[in-house]
Amino acid sequence: MMLDAAVFRFAGVVVLASLALAHWVHPGFLWLTAFAGANLLQASFTGFCPAAMIFKKLGVRPGNAFN
Repeated sequence: MMLDAAVFRFAGVVVLASLALAHWVHPGFLWLTAFAGANLLQASFTGFCPAAMIFKKLGVRPGNAFN
């Protein structure tokens, strides 16, 4: 798996899990959805992504989006 795919999959899991938690547990979990969205937005402008840095350290092969 490439780094780009790992980051996008992780972001998708975080968003879907937080929506499910907001629906079944507490609406406050929508803040996690907002955080994930804000992080994706800033990463698109700056190229800085903490999740990508963690995945790199775990040995995921580099992709094209996060250098």
